[in-house]
Amino acid sequence: MNRKTEFSTDGYFHIYNRGIEKRRIFLEHNDYQRFLILLYLCNNTAPVDLRDLLNEGLTFGEFFNIERKNVLADIGAYCLMPNHIHLLIKSKNENGISLFMQKLFTGYTMYFNKKNKRTGRLFESTFKSNLADSDEYLKYLFAYIHLNPIKLIEPEWKENGIKNFNKAKEFLNNYSWSSYNCYTKQKIDCILGAEEFPKYFENHKEFDDFVADWLKYHDTKV
Repeated sequence: MNRKTEFSTDGYFHIYNRGIEKRRIFLEHNDYQRFLILLYLCNNTAPVDLRDLLNEGLTFGEFFNIERKNVLADIGAYCLMPNHIHLLIKSKNENGISLFMQKLFTGYTMYFNKKNKRTGRLFESTFKSNLADSDEYLKYLFAYIHLNPIKLIEPEWKENGIKNFNKAKEFLNNYSWSSYNCYTKQKIDCILGAEEFPKYFENHKEFDDFVADWLKYHDTKV
């Protein structure tokens, strides 16, 4: 995978990718769960083979108890949307992010294609990445990534504002496919390595207030 971006170990990166031709990459509940399992297990230098693990009949939660000895990158935030994904990530070594993403997207594509009897690429040719080159931008990404699901109920909320603030907050609280509740409710999430990111929020209320301010902002920019 040839890329112009150099993933330095002291940089924080916004990684995002979407389905080819903007197609849906998650069709049902199990698809989201499989991606989260891979997001955890592929973050490791060791090869990943889910066949034996699946034969053991592990529950969804038990996959996250599997020990990983050499983690490739630390994840500060994530969000899965029907046709794309967002990650906020910091590499532990020079090739950590590239290897992690290669394993992640290849593994999920193989699963999705086999399940849906299709062939070929599922994602666009390569993932996109932006360096968070300022403290302000890095902090903003915690809001941007976690507020993505609002598009599912109010597609034009950024342009026109939120019609129902309480409904939007309730939707975020019930959205299962992001790290939002790990910050608002301080839930343990084995996928995250948040301790490697600046501690912008001392408690869940500070994070909740921070996101609420952005939710009310009408002109959020990527």
